[in-house]
Amino acid sequence: MKKELRDEMKQDELASGLEKAAAWAIAHRDEIRIGAGVVVVLLAAAGALAYFQGQRAREADRAFRDALTTFEAPVTSEIAAGADRPSGQVFATTEEKYKTAAAAFEGVDRRFGSSKAGLRARYYAALSRVELGQYAEAEKALKEIQALGGGLEPELARLALADLYRRSGQVDKAVEAYRGLATNPTANLPRDFALLSAAQALEEARRWPEARAAYRQVFEDFPASVFAAQARERVEYLQTLG
Repeated sequence: MKKELRDEMKQDELASGLEKAAAWAIAHRDEIRIGAGVVVVLLAAAGALAYFQGQRAREADRAFRDALTTFEAPVTSEIAAGADRPSGQVFATTEEKYKTAAAAFEGVDRRFGSSKAGLRARYYAALSRVELGQYAEAEKALKEIQALGGGLEPELARLALADLYRRSGQVDKAVEAYRGLATNPTANLPRDFALLSAAQALEEARRWPEARAAYRQVFEDFPASVFAAQARERVEYLQTLG
């Protein structure tokens, strides 16, 4: 009996609660209608925002791909004699190609700078500036990307900076940058390749003893590396140079 009484009390409480809720809804029907309207408006706005963001991302990717096509386009001098002319854009000179590519990538960065495509375009614009020999502009852009922290583009920017220093004759900066990549356990880029690049930079600068030591470190630190055999060969060769 006690259980049945408790069940009846609960049912009465529930009925009472439903009645009160119904009464409140009737008394506040105008507010409810307004609230429902606000929810509908908010949902519509969220849907419109998602569509806009998706559309903008597609536009950014399309613009980046167009610029990348320019960056990878052939130059007339690269086409073998007698070979068919490639379909698509062909540039008369490398300077013309990379100028066009830099402008295209920078345009993507200006329009979509906050997106992944915009960041990727900024990186490729810097690479185009490197190819043009505009090292100061490229270094500034790569340092800005590097300062963003983690992620693929900042890591690629670190490697590109090392390559820039190597190409521009700043050997000590290049070696320091390569070694920084080689000793970073969290880097996603191949550490053995970074160390090999440091050795190559030293060899190009004719700093034979330092180059030998760097090559030796490749196969000692990374004995299973695909670059280990190449590093051993360079050590043997450089020993003949003093």
